Amino acid sequence: MTWAWPISKNPMYKEGTEVFQKALAIYPRNTVELSGLGYAYAVAGRRAEAEKVLDKLNDISKEKYVPGWYVAMIYTGLADKGKAFEWLEKSYEDRSIGAGQSIKTDPAFDPLRSDPRFADLLRRMNLQP
Repeated sequence: MTWAWPISKNPMYKEGTEVFQKALAIYPRNTVELSGLGYAYAVAGRRAEAEKVLDKLNDISKEKYVPGWYVAMIYTGLADKGKAFEWLEKSYEDRSIGAGQSIKTDPAFDPLRSDPRFADLLRRMNLQP
């Protein structure tokens, strides 16, 4: 999924959050859209709102599966590398993350690229860093 690209490539955070909010008005428990909203809040510096989205994803995860890399993206936007890698590892372990999620090229994960843990994760996913 590359839904974070418009947010991370273009600092139109207000417009980005509005798009996600409109989608969530139709289907409020859509974890893809919630993750996008949380990431948009995070990179816009709206930490409290991003954390509320994390809480909502946690609540949803009690009823259905939420891929950890969705959570990792929000933590990356919040500049919490430790938590981001913790959730990326969970996704790797439960096989919810793979080449299909374009982690290697998604700009949302750019802040993690210089960390040796990111190169190690790509290597374990059989992707060249």
